[in-house]
Amino acid sequence: MSRLARTVMLMLGLLAASQASAVERLTGDQIKQLFEGNTVSGRYSGSNLPFSEYHHPDGRASGHNRHLTNTDACWTTTQDSVCYYYGPQEKRRTYCFAIETSGELIVIRSRPSGRINGLARVEKGDPYSYAAKRSDWVCDGLISQVPGRSKLARR
Repeated sequence: MSRLARTVMLMLGLLAASQASAVERLTGDQIKQLFEGNTVSGRYSGSNLPFSEYHHPDGRASGHNRHLTNTDACWTTTQDSVCYYYGPQEKRRTYCFAIETSGELIVIRSRPSGRINGLARVEKGDPYSYAAKRSDWVCDGLISQVPGRSKLARR
């Protein structure tokens, strides 16, 4: 069995296990408490590519997505989601996710579609020293000004 097939089977098994046990959808405050100062690592469901990001208390997200090092990633929470934005304000890309937990499994669902975007786990602190690597950007928190994302300001 190929590595990809094994990983997909593992993800499906974890998902099935999460559906068999209690699943809790987190509020924005719960997400912030869980993610802030910790690293969220997992794999995207469609591509099986990895991601791993340390969530700085000031809103930066150091680490990588799909093997690409973050150079300007930021995170924030809304009432019921976590949102990430990348790039300068005029070219910003924003992605928001509902977060569900089942034990240590984190299920990441795209907003507003509800599609499972990935599976992850929270690792305490910064075990990969992402914060020690290049992370000199500043997060302005202006996700609501991204074209097509004005609804975020009302949440």
